[in-house]
Amino acid sequence: MTITMYGIKNCDTIKKARTWLDTHGVAYDFHDYKASGIDAATLRGWVEEHGWEVILNRAGTTFRALPEADKQGIDADKAIALMLANPSMIKRPVLDLGDRRLVGFKPDAYAAALGG
Repeated sequence: MTITMYGIKNCDTIKKARTWLDTHGVAYDFHDYKASGIDAATLRGWVEEHGWEVILNRAGTTFRALPEADKQGIDADKAIALMLANPSMIKRPVLDLGDRRLVGFKPDAYAAALGG
């Protein structure tokens, strides 16, 4: 199984998640969507699996800096468009386990999914 972590290199939560994976000997690839972008099909799949409310990081500074009009009437399509335009609005990390994704970093969820 190939595990891919999606996120942004300098994010504190990403650093914690990477440390957890490294400490527990879990091999993974890292996809920096600030540097490499993210494609619409991948993002749509995450939204279908978890809901845009989970994937869109409304607590982050990028979202809070949006004009009020952009924050209103959000549905899945609008959320995907916002995240494609501003990948830093995607909740971090997204850990792709192949058959499912974990969103955000919770050590107990990582341990349950990966052992350790």
